[in-house]
Amino acid sequence: MLRTLFIAIFLSLYILIVGPPLLIYTLITKDPDPIYWAGVKGVMFFVRAVGVRVRVKGAERIPKDVCLFVANHTSSADAPAIVGAIPRRVAILLKESLFKWPIVGQAFRSAHFIPVNRGARDSAVASVEKATEAMKAGQSFLIYPEGTRSPDGRLQDFKKGAVVMAIKAGVPIVPVACSGAHRVMRKRSLKIYPGEILVEFLEPIDSSRYSFEQRDELNDRVHDAMAAGLPPDQRPVGFSGAAPPERV
Repeated sequence: MLRTLFIAIFLSLYILIVGPPLLIYTLITKDPDPIYWAGVKGVMFFVRAVGVRVRVKGAERIPKDVCLFVANHTSSADAPAIVGAIPRRVAILLKESLFKWPIVGQAFRSAHFIPVNRGARDSAVASVEKATEAMKAGQSFLIYPEGTRSPDGRLQDFKKGAVVMAIKAGVPIVPVACSGAHRVMRKRSLKIYPGEILVEFLEPIDSSRYSFEQRDELNDRVHDAMAAGLPPDQRPVGFSGAAPPERV
């Protein structure tokens, strides 16, 4: 818990010191890059300071143009690892409640992140449409298609919002396989354990070859590509090469 306390205290101080001036700068210049990279680099500094290493593979596979990064979600620790591994500024669809945090919420909006209310279908659809238009305008995005964190680290079924966004925007999908984060920080736990998180960018998938009617086929392809890129204990039970579930 000392590691968690360290991050909570010093990250809060970092936000209080760096956040307001950068928010003012962004408001004046309309340039989101400084506040985005200050947030990413700051969080990654504190993550490394508590003994968490992030190893990145496959960055050379990332297309040069706009794309949709699609990642698995197992822990609060995988978000900074994945965002920190992506070598460009991305926008993210985030839970609406996160935008209510002081300074942090304003920073999310300044970085063009989009709030989504998963409990209200019409609102969620509107958020997806807004993100799709932003991708058409040149903004890459990161999305977690499972919709919620995995309880055991294994990949869950995907919702279809990600592939619908990609098809409508005509951008490639880059599956991102993140492993080890569920051991660094377990679900519903605030305790942080030292360890390594591996973030691997897999081969891009060309969504322009799929129509809206083929969204299920594309969704399955992205899901299976990510499952194959994860270690056996994080693959869905029954998937090829998956480790059997642990006995309790």
